[in-house]
Amino acid sequence: MSYIIDRRLNGKHKSSVNRQRFLRRYREHIRKAVEEAVNQRSIQDLDRGEQITIPKRDIHEPNFGHGSGGKGSIVHPGNKEFATGDRIPKPEGGGGQGAGQGNASNQGEGEDDFVFQISQEEFLDFVFEDLALPNLVRKDLKEIKEFSIKHAGIVSEGTPSKLNIVRSMRNAYARRMVMSSGSRKKLAEAEAEREALLKLAETPEEKAKIAWLDEQIELFRQKIERTPFLDTYDLRYNHHVKEPRPSSKAVMFCIMDVSGSMTQETKNVAKRFFILLYLFLNRNYEKIDVVFIRHHTSAKEVTEEEFFYSRETGGTIVSSALKLMEKIVKDRYSPEQWNIYAAQASDGDNWDDDSRICRQLMEEEIVDLVQYFTYIEITPREHQSLWHAYEQVQTNHPKNFAMRHIVEVGDIYPVFRDLFQRRQHESNR
Repeated sequence: MSYIIDRRLNGKHKSSVNRQRFLRRYREHIRKAVEEAVNQRSIQDLDRGEQITIPKRDIHEPNFGHGSGGKGSIVHPGNKEFATGDRIPKPEGGGGQGAGQGNASNQGEGEDDFVFQISQEEFLDFVFEDLALPNLVRKDLKEIKEFSIKHAGIVSEGTPSKLNIVRSMRNAYARRMVMSSGSRKKLAEAEAEREALLKLAETPEEKAKIAWLDEQIELFRQKIERTPFLDTYDLRYNHHVKEPRPSSKAVMFCIMDVSGSMTQETKNVAKRFFILLYLFLNRNYEKIDVVFIRHHTSAKEVTEEEFFYSRETGGTIVSSALKLMEKIVKDRYSPEQWNIYAAQASDGDNWDDDSRICRQLMEEEIVDLVQYFTYIEITPREHQSLWHAYEQVQTNHPKNFAMRHIVEVGDIYPVFRDLFQRRQHESNR
């Protein structure tokens, strides 16, 4: 008989560790399910958890078994037909003679799939796995007025609110031991001498000696008690310093074309991309501001509801949105204090001469203000003048500007991963 003894400590969070090990083992199944969920879910449910199904044939667990060998015996009670060494023939015929009403099949086999649920946090971990914000910068300049309080040791002077009680009492105890060490030593000697005389106290001289020792002992105890329990010299205070805190703030500009050529389906594709970007930024920054800009012939800063569902429409002048974004940045979001990201979604239609203005605005003003600008063209048609104008911007500023083409909902997640795939130099930082 074999025994397997597991001597590993049963940790407090063992179940959590086992779950993480399981998620790593079936990473490919989960990533495929997550990608399908991102493309199929409604916008409101984009960031919740997901139910994952893994075929049972793909779940291989190690097991232990006994090899051949050894001796064994089986007792068949009531055996009158067989003797040792007989071979039992296989029963003839197919299936059993059950009383079920259905017709059983003699072909194929089935296995139940393994189904489990991943949490919202685990879902987002797989959605944004191996992704990174390009040009991620923590602002840390003189103009920043954000500070963090950091512990900088123990000092002998300070305010009562910063009193360190443990260190103060430790100093007081050490001081009392040092100041009273002589008296304690003499007290111990006097007590020991008195105990010795008590055993032999017979003569008047010895009794007088004991009385004198009692007086000395009392004097030593009083001297020890007069040692101050706590002195101002003992007090210690926590020392804190203010350090400039790098800004962990980001603003995301969502710019969408709402001209007559933009259908509701196209706007929904854009919204899915914007929500993925928002969730991604939210995992990298403590504070996220979102600015919604919609435009046709003119641009306007709007609420989220109006951004996606307003019925206002018209012609197309994209430069109006870029000018508005530049103005908002200068008025409210200083590049020295904010990490600025922007995503623009359009079907590519634009007033012909306006595409040249957009390229000029992008290269001369906006690219230098942002950490990363992405342009998403959502259309099954050939690229228009805006795409060709932005191609020149991408060539001149490959680190700060990127553009991709989306045809249908299924392209959103692959395009998003392509835009924010972790670069080699970012992995080594």
